[in-house]
Order: sequence, then structure tokens, then C-alpha cells
Amino acid sequence: MKIFPLHKYEGFIFDLDGTLYRGENIIPKADITINILRKLNKKLVFISNKTTGTCKEYSDLLKKYGMIISEDEIINSTYVIKKYLSTNYPGKTFYSISEDVFIKELCEVGLKFSKDVSKINIVIVTLDRTLNYTKLEIAAKALDNGAKFLAANIDNTCPVENGEIIDAGSTISALEKRTGRKLEKHFGKPSKFMIEEIKKYLKLSPGECIIIGDRLETDIAMGNTFGIDTALVLSGVKNPINKFSEIKPTYKIKSVYELIRNAK
Repeated sequence: MKIFPLHKYEGFIFDLDGTLYRGENIIPKADITINILRKLNKKLVFISNKTTGTCKEYSDLLKKYGMIISEDEIINSTYVIKKYLSTNYPGKTFYSISEDVFIKELCEVGLKFSKDVSKINIVIVTLDRTLNYTKLEIAAKALDNGAKFLAANIDNTCPVENGEIIDAGSTISALEKRTGRKLEKHFGKPSKFMIEEIKKYLKLSPGECIIIGDRLETDIAMGNTFGIDTALVLSGVKNPINKFSEIKPTYKIKSVYELIRNAK
């Protein structure tokens, strides 16, 4: 693609990991891209399925990379599931296969964390780099007892500097096979819960927006489902097209810089 039709879009929905940075390193010229869009008065929002950091931490990270952003432009799956649970299950007890930051954020909105299988109302799965057999069995036994089965995200892997690591999707699959239960709801990309929060923030029609991300099964699928154009970047997960060839992006670009490099 020689020229990206920048004039066509007012709202730019950016994935984070694999799109603007990978691991600890910024994608080349991602900062220039974001700051030029800012100068052009485009509306921006930054979305992530990762729950290993708070929205403030992601905001601070992007600022460290030189991007002009504000914390309220960050929407991650923790933010989305927190709103859902605090509205629909206030004060309930949950167990999560997650890292401590995720547990802390849910407890801050009045939910209660427990490892006592008899007390657990809700089991939540997300990225957990400390995953072990004990955690899986607590979750499985709670599901056997009738706890609700939710996930903050459903990614099978998470991109890191030297490849990919196991993410929530793989854990969900293991629990489904162990318990015979099926996941009931998830709140990251490509869910309706995530897109509703994005729409509330941008206040634009789907035709005025574009989603930019590195995953066909989440970023691009979400755009296709909700009538939003998409740009697949090749800076994130390896071989994104081979696994999900039936999901087609509107554009395919090497990196986010192509959005503005030759834009009219």
C-alpha cells in the first residue's frame, strides 16, 4: 500500500503490545506516528488485552516512549471487566488465574478475592506469568462447584521481545477440558464489552474509525464484527495470517508509521 487514506478516518484505535511497542522496545517511529495524528486533531484511543499493568502504567510507558497521550485514552481488559463486575456482581468473591496487579484492581472496586473453593462465586482467567498447577486446580474445583467462568481476555499467546508466551486462551482451554465447562463471557478484544467502551470514549460512528493491531483473531476480528475498518501491522506476533487466513484486514502494513508516511 503506497498511500494510506488518512483523511477517511477521525478515530484511531491502537492496539499496544506488538503494534506500538514489543517487549521493552518501541516500534520504530511509532512515537512520530502518534504525535502527528495528535497534531492533526484525530481522536485516539489505546486498547490492550493485557492485565499485567494498570491504565496509568500503560499511559506512563507510552509517554516514556515520547508519545503525547493521556491516561483516559487507555482502555485495557481489566478496565472493562472491572466495570462489568462492579455493576453486575458487586461485592462478590472471585478467584483469578492472574498476576497480583489484576487482583488488586478488582478488589479496589469492592470485589473479594479468595482461594477458598467453597466461597468463590466467579473464576476469572487472564495472562499469568506465574501460572502453576495449584492455581489451575483451585479454579477447576471452583468451576466444578458452579462458579461463573469468565475471562479478561482470550489471547492464546502474548508477544514478548524474543517470541511469545502462553496467555489466557491456553489456560481457558485447559480448564474447559478439565471441567467440561465452557467459558461464559470475555471482556477484551474482540468482545462487545470492549467495543462498547471504545465507542463511549470516541463518540464516532464505526465508519469514521479504524482499528490498528497485530492480531487477526482479536484486533481485526473485532473490526470486522462491528463494521470498523482495520489495519494489520506485521510488527507483532509471528505469522499472523497463516493461522487465521479467513479473517481479512482492510489494510496490511509493515508498521504504524505507514499510516502517516505517505498519507494524503
